[in-house]
Amino acid sequence: MSTTSQPIGVFDSGVGGLSVLRHLVKILPNERYIYLGDTARVPYGNKSEETIREYTEQAVRFLVHHNAKLIIIACNTASAIALNVAESVSNVPVIGMIIPAAEAAVSTTKNGKIGIIGTRATIGSKAYPQTIAAYDSEKNIEVIGKACPLFVPLAEEGFHVHLSAELIINEYLSPLSDAGIDTLVLGCTHYPLLAPLIKLRLPTVKLIDCGEYAANEAHAMLETMNLLSLVNTNESLPN
Repeated sequence: MSTTSQPIGVFDSGVGGLSVLRHLVKILPNERYIYLGDTARVPYGNKSEETIREYTEQAVRFLVHHNAKLIIIACNTASAIALNVAESVSNVPVIGMIIPAAEAAVSTTKNGKIGIIGTRATIGSKAYPQTIAAYDSEKNIEVIGKACPLFVPLAEEGFHVHLSAELIINEYLSPLSDAGIDTLVLGCTHYPLLAPLIKLRLPTVKLIDCGEYAANEAHAMLETMNLLSLVNTNESLPN
C-alpha cells in the first residue's frame, strides 16, 4: 500500500521530461521525485514499436522498484505506443501525456482545427486523433498531424536558440499555418524548449503543453487517493 512520503516517478527518453517535472514541482512542491531520463537511447521517435515497449517496461520496472506511488510517462512516444505496457507492469497508477493534452485541446479550440506536432512514432500511432475524437462530442474537430523528427535533436543539443532551429520550425509548421489551426499540441515533451520560436511562427495559436495538464491530473489523482504529501520532504535519493 502506497504512502504519502513515497516519491513520484517520472520517465522520459531524455531531457524533455524535465519540462513535465517543472510543472509537477510547481503544482506539487511538497512531493519527492525520481526522474529517469534515458539519454543513452534517445530519441525514441525513430525506434520500432517493439523497442519502445521494451524500453518503457524497463523504465517502469525501475520506478516501481524505487517505490514510486505514481508514475508519469513524460514521453509522448512511450505514452502513444506503450502506455498499456506501463500499466500492466506497474502496481501503482500511471499517467501518460496523450489523454490530458487531447482533452485540453478539445476544450481550447474555437474553430475546430487542432494541430499536433510530435515524433514520427507518435504521429504514426494516431493516438492523438483517436483520443481527441473520443472527447469531441459536438465540435467535429479536424486534426492535422505533423511529424517533426529534427525537433528532439535540436532540444537535446541545446540548438533551440540557434538560427537553424528557426528555419526548421518554419519549414515544419507551414502546413499547420496554412490549415488555419487555432490550437497546437506540443506532442513531445522536448518541444516546450522550442515554444518561443513556435510562438513567433504561430503567434495567434494556443499552444498546449502536455506536461502542464499531466501535472494537473497527477495532483487530482493523488488527492483522490489521499496520497498528497503535505509536508516538504524533498531530499536527494541515494544512488
